Amino acid sequence: MTEELITCDLVSLSTPEETLNTVKTKEMNGEQPIFSVLSGGTCDTITVASCGGGATSPAPASDTESGIFSGECELCVEHESELDWFCGTEQKLICSHCAIVGPCHGHTVTPLATKVTAVRNQLVDVCEKMQLQALRIERFVNQTLTAKEQKLQVSASRAREQVLARVSAAREALEEEEQRLLEEVQREEERVEQCLLTQRAHWNQAVANLSQTRSRLVHTLTHTPDAQLVISIQEIAERVEEAEGIGEPCDTNQLNMNPGCGHSKLLRGLWATAVLQGPNAYGSSKLKFDERTVSPLLSLSDDFCTLTFLHKKPRQSPPYDPARFDCWPNALGSLSMSSGTHRWVVDVGQSGAFKVGICYASLERKGSGNEARLGYNSQSWVLSHYDGDYSFCHAGKKVPLQVVSRPQRIGLLLDWLSQTLLFYEPDSGAVLHSVTHNFSAPLLPACAVTDRSITILPKP
Repeated sequence: MTEELITCDLVSLSTPEETLNTVKTKEMNGEQPIFSVLSGGTCDTITVASCGGGATSPAPASDTESGIFSGECELCVEHESELDWFCGTEQKLICSHCAIVGPCHGHTVTPLATKVTAVRNQLVDVCEKMQLQALRIERFVNQTLTAKEQKLQVSASRAREQVLARVSAAREALEEEEQRLLEEVQREEERVEQCLLTQRAHWNQAVANLSQTRSRLVHTLTHTPDAQLVISIQEIAERVEEAEGIGEPCDTNQLNMNPGCGHSKLLRGLWATAVLQGPNAYGSSKLKFDERTVSPLLSLSDDFCTLTFLHKKPRQSPPYDPARFDCWPNALGSLSMSSGTHRWVVDVGQSGAFKVGICYASLERKGSGNEARLGYNSQSWVLSHYDGDYSFCHAGKKVPLQVVSRPQRIGLLLDWLSQTLLFYEPDSGAVLHSVTHNFSAPLLPACAVTDRSITILPKP
């Protein structure tokens, strides 16, 4: 079965000679995309005429017109015709017979010249984009990065100056404070030494006077005749009165150094900042809650770090333990502190009612009295937050605290050497409250919560 191939007229809007002349006369710009001359206004337009006989087939342009300059054309193996069509369905070159009656009948086919033009246009677009991107990169490297380098030098120099200035100011202030405090300690030491010398001299003289008076009285008692002894009663009474006037020695605060000697708000702040914001700001990773102490009103997380208040008392009470608080919602830490410096941080989150602090291990655990209530006895020191207010509580006395912003975390610092307990805000390093006390027994971290949860943060 044969079918006559119906030819179509190809009409080109420009001849190859005109295209070549256009390229020759077009001005070349070094920054112009490489294909802009070839593509700008020189693309041939192929008009496909309708063919009679009920079949329509556009005829491809010549190789010269399509931009294909190969020396010889490939032929279809099946029809021995020129491969001048492109099958978009199978992505291959075909001849016109393949498109009309061959295996690609009904497929999406395109004249090869049209396909080549589309591919070339795509390449032109890609090359233009690459060139523009290269220009942007070059501009970024030459302008932006250069400006950044210059700005970096200025910023680094300014930062160094700032660091040196601040450290110098801190060092100068610290040296002046050190000198002032050492002089204050020296003056206090000299004062106490003078008091001790005066007291020593006074009482040594009193002992000498007592010894002398006693010796005279003993001599009178053993060597004076009875008649003379009776006559000497007045003299004896005077000597006894003189001896009694010496009085009894007593210890006074004047014989001790002032405990506040050497204390300084500036020095304490600098010391606390250095300790609290140093490499070990979060303290020991061993600190957790002792589950034996946790009140039945609280639940303890599996990692022993989080306490959660239970709005309803559990039906089944935990087993009895002498260390457990049975009425107040308290819990104690597992780390006993009796020397060195200890610091830890408690995440209080959005809790509206909590207490954090320390207590003696001997704190009462049973009953609803103040003996087991944190901050209401002489054995516990806590920072309390309740009803929007912050306060320091000890022995039933409250000290209101001025807190600028509600802290999400509260840090505690216990320095055994200076007998100082410090509450601070870890993010800013601001000291919320500090207290100095003569701690006489090992201490334990202590917490209470009646709203939501609080967590001891582990050491990072």
